[in-house]
Amino acid sequence: MALPEFKLVRPRTLEHAAEFLAQHALTAAGDEAPPRPARRSGGVEIIAGGTDLIPSLRQRLFEPEYVLDLRSVPGLRGIRELSGGDIEIGGLTTLREIERSSIVCQRYPVLSEAVKTVASPVIRNMATIGGNICLDTRCVWYNQSQQWRRSCGFCIKKDGDLCHVAPGGQKCWAAFSADTPPALLCLGAEIEIASAGAIRRVPLESFYTGEGEARMRLGRNEILTRVILPGATAGCRGAYRKLRIRGSIDYPLAGVAVALRGNDGMPEARIAITGVNPAPVLVKKAGALLAHGALSGDLVSAAADLAAAAAKPLTTSALTPEYRREMVRVFTRRALMELAGAPY
Repeated sequence: MALPEFKLVRPRTLEHAAEFLAQHALTAAGDEAPPRPARRSGGVEIIAGGTDLIPSLRQRLFEPEYVLDLRSVPGLRGIRELSGGDIEIGGLTTLREIERSSIVCQRYPVLSEAVKTVASPVIRNMATIGGNICLDTRCVWYNQSQQWRRSCGFCIKKDGDLCHVAPGGQKCWAAFSADTPPALLCLGAEIEIASAGAIRRVPLESFYTGEGEARMRLGRNEILTRVILPGATAGCRGAYRKLRIRGSIDYPLAGVAVALRGNDGMPEARIAITGVNPAPVLVKKAGALLAHGALSGDLVSAAADLAAAAAKPLTTSALTPEYRREMVRVFTRRALMELAGAPY
């Protein structure tokens, strides 16, 4: 499938990129930029690594007038240690760079584990952390060619008004299927967002809307520029488990990230899931439960049940919702027991 026609814009500075978006992107009146809507014809789309954007363009999921290429913008790539022990990762930093980073591997192993599962080495050489955080939601009814989608009458997310996953519903249930965000949620990560004349810093947890269509609180005039990993969560043991049909390339159909601090007594644990909801979800009830005592088999099983209960998979992929939910339970238990040094 050929790419649609568009004008490629290559700004040399972040200021020029933000100014271009301010001039060409549609935003609502008011101080707060609206959530980024589903991709439609016209407007501007941002390209970083292009591993998600290019296939979507070929499928005619959107046909922008402009594509804003950020790869020539300086200062948005690299991993740096900040005062106070925090770590900053530029939004254009490739997943391969993060995978190979000794700082990330030693201090934030849950992120290192998650990055290693993304697609293949070839993709990770191009894909960026900013792009993975902003990854479009996916659905078996949406990620198809234009001809295929037309034969089904389109859907809420693109060109139609029907949700094939939940017929009669007014909500898009396309699943968020990126690997790094659940790991970042476990670490309490924050993100920096830039627009013309303004920069804001928000917790990643508040970035996602829980809607399959307008999936994130990123205005059309804004760019995700940096990820900040707090020093307070450095040193947590971590694990990431992922369900996919093929051992490489595929998106997660269910994913579980776990970060654990402490061995005996009352450990501090954070659990997050992906691939089974319209947004990555931090399972706070499970973390609170595990703070009540040592990691026993019963306590781990109860936490795994809470993680499975937080998963709301529907028929957005080839595997059944029941199987995907059960695998969230299995992965949660395995990850916790492994980090606790106990057989599962």
